[in-house]
Amino acid sequence: MSFDLSVIPNKNIVLAVTGGIAAYKSAILVRRLKDAGFNVRVVMTKGALAFITPLTFQALSGNPVHIELLDPEAEAGMGHIELARWADLLLVAPATCDILAKFAAGLADDLLSTLYLATKAPVWVVPAMNQQMWAAKATQRNLATLVEDQVHVIMPDAGSQACGDVGLGRMPEPESIAYQVTAYFHQAQRAIAEKFGLLAGKNVVITAGPTREAIDPVRYISNHSTGKMGFALAAACYAAGAKVTLIAGPVSLDTPNGVRRINVQSALQMLDCSLEMLKEGCDVFIATAAVADYRVAQVAEHKIKKSGDELDVALIKNPDIVATIAQQTKRPFMVGFAAETRNVEEYATGKLLAKKLDMIACNDVSRTDIGFASDQNAMTVFFAEQYHMDKQNLEKASKQIIAQQLVEAIHEALHIQSDNDEQF
Repeated sequence: MSFDLSVIPNKNIVLAVTGGIAAYKSAILVRRLKDAGFNVRVVMTKGALAFITPLTFQALSGNPVHIELLDPEAEAGMGHIELARWADLLLVAPATCDILAKFAAGLADDLLSTLYLATKAPVWVVPAMNQQMWAAKATQRNLATLVEDQVHVIMPDAGSQACGDVGLGRMPEPESIAYQVTAYFHQAQRAIAEKFGLLAGKNVVITAGPTREAIDPVRYISNHSTGKMGFALAAACYAAGAKVTLIAGPVSLDTPNGVRRINVQSALQMLDCSLEMLKEGCDVFIATAAVADYRVAQVAEHKIKKSGDELDVALIKNPDIVATIAQQTKRPFMVGFAAETRNVEEYATGKLLAKKLDMIACNDVSRTDIGFASDQNAMTVFFAEQYHMDKQNLEKASKQIIAQQLVEAIHEALHIQSDNDEQF
């Protein structure tokens, strides 16, 4: 299973490994959790030491492995209390029937069982055992007690087992476990963002990527836009608590988590879709798309055959999407983009006024380090006169960081707009 969720930085997971053959999967799980951005510390029971060495987990996690209940190197020798406070999640994988019984009974005779009682963090268990041990009434009774105690259980898979039996009891693949953990933290962050985020409760529509204007069934007019800036903004707006619709031209990018994506090809399709989104409700419209200025007046029904040294193609002007949206009666907060190769700020401020935008972000796409297809950007942001905000220079950084800074600028302008509305 591949990750389609963005990474979760600065969250701490204590991964507890108990004594089962599935412990080898826990080493891969550490790597997958690290790939997803988590800080990982590993706790091993004495039984786990028979299957895999602490050095493996230390190398993969980058942290010392915890085995003993009373750690002379820990603060006041109370390592389990330090771990209990550090953890944002206690994940036990594999979880043997022995540790499930200890948890259910409230025993505390080793590091892991003591940690379970001492932590306020959510606890997840991933049972892995012989199929008959899984089916035993005592095991199922202990599981029922843990579920009642708000412990989350990732159910085992069915299949052949190391003992030769076939049935339920196999530990799920590490990628599946890591995916579920990542999704859990995304949901938690989303709940916070929807209540307290910079764009909490806002409906945001973003256009991104190029458009393609057909010449004939096999040829088209387009540009070098990759859509990376628009997709980064969609992810940043969603992380800030907004409901995000991304109207994307033809680009090969994965849809950001939680974002609704609508694919279009031409400028006319993008405009029609944008107007439909206004009917659904739009608080902020962000036009990052590099829309073709012209389209072919008469698209050929069949492929144009090569003949002669010249080919005349008549072009007509495409509608200006951002200006059209800005002229609507029920007008959202309008954010435009200006990708220029010269006189960048002059052209950008001209567009800001001419198209009646609230805000415009401009960059110099003649620079190879921040131009089309680059993973980095640098922008200057201008605001309409009524906001009384100075221009903001966003220094060269990843497009994800630039997107976060633009969200902050939009939030600040919306706050000013709200204050102005309350005065009238």
